[in-house]
Amino acid sequence: MAQDKLIKRIGILTGGGDAPGLNAVIRAVVLTADSRYGWEVVGIREGFDGLLARLPTVELNAANVHDLLARGGTILGAANRGSPFSRPVEKPDGTTEYIDVSHEALEALERLNIDALIVAGGDGTMAIAHRLFLMGARIIGLPKTIDNDLAGTDVTFGFDTAVNTVTEALEKLQTTAESHHRTMILEVMGRNAGWIGLYAGIAGGADAILIPEIPFDIEVVCNKIRALQASGRRYSLIVVAEGAAPLGGQQQYYIQTFDQSRLGGMGFTVGNMLTERMMSEVRVTILGHVQRGGQPTPHDRWLATAFGAAAVNLVAEARWGEMVALKGNHIVHVAMEEAIKMKFVHPKGDLVQVARDLGIVFG
Repeated sequence: MAQDKLIKRIGILTGGGDAPGLNAVIRAVVLTADSRYGWEVVGIREGFDGLLARLPTVELNAANVHDLLARGGTILGAANRGSPFSRPVEKPDGTTEYIDVSHEALEALERLNIDALIVAGGDGTMAIAHRLFLMGARIIGLPKTIDNDLAGTDVTFGFDTAVNTVTEALEKLQTTAESHHRTMILEVMGRNAGWIGLYAGIAGGADAILIPEIPFDIEVVCNKIRALQASGRRYSLIVVAEGAAPLGGQQQYYIQTFDQSRLGGMGFTVGNMLTERMMSEVRVTILGHVQRGGQPTPHDRWLATAFGAAAVNLVAEARWGEMVALKGNHIVHVAMEEAIKMKFVHPKGDLVQVARDLGIVFG
């Protein structure tokens, strides 16, 4: 696709929840834009919310991004709110109305003299970016989420660091579980996909892994614990994904309102189920936002860097409406329309079978 406008100045924003590697991707975008193309880069604060709220932007250059590679979080801030297609407006009677102000987002890009926009985010952010692209915006996507649930790419940056964090937590829980002869439950993030639980559960030596894609029977988990006890091992480790649900049951939410739903609490539910059925002591740990924090792993650093550089090159090629992706060992690009579809663990996939071969149960 040929370039349709002379590029001089590009923007970048980080939408959705934060994830390790966001600062590395900002750095890569700035360095590539500067060294290869001589473009200016401006950072938009707080995702699309900052674009609509006219928050002050950040002029980015090689000097002020050089030390971002290993830093967690995002210097631009992130926001799970701020969709230009559903902007909350308080009415005179005190109620809230959600209106479409997407034209204001396009106007903001014009006002800021941004010739193209690079957007790093998960499925929600990519869905917004895709709709703006259909309205004429020159947008390129970068796949960011610790949940690894974006279709179109083998892996998203942020995922590897989250798996490392969970694996470390399991290692620590194992020693205290062994000391006190307890069953330790670790609830992890992932929304409706079980990638974090599956990868970290295998890497951290879990005895049971409960994920959204495989509804669990608590008796299967109980039988696994009993078998371990009969073999002489008096402790067990169980990973529970926040979106897991029992057979015939439902997922649990600790927040569920009109404009937001947050999964959580299934770890304690599983703990109560086991306490009712077993003689062993049960303790529950919810790792929560610890999974989003800290320095990115080397894997996430190089992946975010490769993605960021590739995104700038897509801008140069005018590949609007596309997202950078990893396929095998190759950095490629896919249509955002493909990317915003969700990617789930296959219940009969290779990694699930590996876990079953090791004796890990899924309920």
